[in-house]
Amino acid sequence: MALQVTSAVLEILRREAALAYPRECCGFLLGAGNHVDEAKPARNIHPQPESYFEIDPQNLVDAHRAARSGGPQVLGYYHSHPVGPREPSTTDRAAAAHDDRVWAIVTGEGDVTFWRDDETGFVMLPYAVDHG
Repeated sequence: MALQVTSAVLEILRREAALAYPRECCGFLLGAGNHVDEAKPARNIHPQPESYFEIDPQNLVDAHRAARSGGPQVLGYYHSHPVGPREPSTTDRAAAAHDDRVWAIVTGEGDVTFWRDDETGFVMLPYAVDHG
């Protein structure tokens, strides 16, 4: 089954990547089930943000706390590859938790790909855009 992503989420991902350029942006993919309804930016605290990302731990705690309090679920994460590929990098693969979360990667050209981080590694996800 294809992931459902709102057009507003895609716009936010592209905007955040453009605003952060040449650094990597990062944030959360929120929603329910197979529907990504919201993208919430987070602070990239990595000391080398031009090549790496690390979500601010406080942003991570806040997002999961909001989900436990009835807010949208944290389905996964997004980050940009300002000059990198549209697939997970070696660093992404090494940092992956294999927890079935969705990862979105935004290239410097604005291409967006979605991946499931499962027990075998990253699997590319087809997605459909919800224009509603």
